[in-house]
Amino acid sequence: MAEDLTLPLDEDPDAYLAVHAALDESVSDALLDSREREVRAAVRSIVAHEVAPRAAQVDRDHTFAAQGYQALAAAGLAGLVFPEALGGTGDTHVAYAAAMEEIAAGCAATSLIYMTQTHAAYPILAAGSVQLAEAFIPALLRGEAYGAMAITEPDAGSDVSAITTRATPVPGEEAYLLAGAKTFITTGDRADVVVCFVTTDPRAGRRGITAFVVESDQAGFSTGTPLRKMGMHGSSTAEIFLSDVRVPASRRLGEEGAGWDVVMASVGKSRISAAAQGVGIARSAYARTVLALRRIHGPRLPEDVAFALAQMRGDILRGRLQLLATAREVDAVPHPSPAHIGIMKQSCTDLGWRVSVAAGGLLGHYGDLADIGVERCLRDAKVTQIYDGTNEVQRLLIARDTERRFAESA
Repeated sequence: MAEDLTLPLDEDPDAYLAVHAALDESVSDALLDSREREVRAAVRSIVAHEVAPRAAQVDRDHTFAAQGYQALAAAGLAGLVFPEALGGTGDTHVAYAAAMEEIAAGCAATSLIYMTQTHAAYPILAAGSVQLAEAFIPALLRGEAYGAMAITEPDAGSDVSAITTRATPVPGEEAYLLAGAKTFITTGDRADVVVCFVTTDPRAGRRGITAFVVESDQAGFSTGTPLRKMGMHGSSTAEIFLSDVRVPASRRLGEEGAGWDVVMASVGKSRISAAAQGVGIARSAYARTVLALRRIHGPRLPEDVAFALAQMRGDILRGRLQLLATAREVDAVPHPSPAHIGIMKQSCTDLGWRVSVAAGGLLGHYGDLADIGVERCLRDAKVTQIYDGTNEVQRLLIARDTERRFAESA
């Protein structure tokens, strides 16, 4: 019976496109303009032909999902939120969210590589000089270079002010020596370009944080063996070690102490990415479950099964609406609400986990089969609740914003 449940979803592009077209909802499509629908369609086609067919293998073999990402970059779809002058397409964050959802539905690990390229390039765009942007961003968007964003340390995760990696000015020179260690850095072992957040003044807390662009071939830069993980096997995660890495002052992003502002300017982009992953993973788990259950029961499902699937569909639609609406706010206002971004990130990534767990339970013992792929969705979903600000931190930020609002209304 297990062999009979092998799904054509990943290996047959036509079947993939037909199934995911059936999952489109007119009420959420109404939030997309014609260009955003065009981007979604282009990304979905590449995912069907180049990404999804490799997803199970890269997960099984723990191989870096370079081919799928390179196909997206070659099609000019890796720089959606970047200006055309730097090799981007100048699209909206709504287009980016829709693209991220599509990639995550086909292969979450490929979506993690894709979003990490954006996360590495964006701080350079936001706070770097024109020369820095021109030197590094086009290569990242073309897939000619891989990037990473290095914030987390063994004792500094969500609390950025606890960073201890130090940048010390070189006397008499316009340069710094960077020393310390970073951990859980996505694409860290493969990155050519790393946006590294360090402290130039440990006594100043978050106001001592400064960001630098570091190239991995510089003397004193090294990485550890990629970490073994529960999910996202097609994306690598590693430690980075800096031993007096000499960085010119021209590689600094903004002034000394401006690193916290760079982090906050990047939050909307990074948390849209994670939220879109949550929706895409939920959609993938749902699609796989519907197909498998139709194999088991036939086209007319038992009422309790149909009701459970109806709940999943509604939850996924609500998640997609929230994702797109929040991305539209990021496009529309100079300073989008951090609480709205936090609500989006927390609820959409919780959605990915919750739907994957429910799908596995609905399938019973079939839910554990790798050929169906729901167990991969579950493993991949977990980390989205952790990175880009844990969901516990998001709830804390939301609670503080609620307190502030009621205090101001009193």
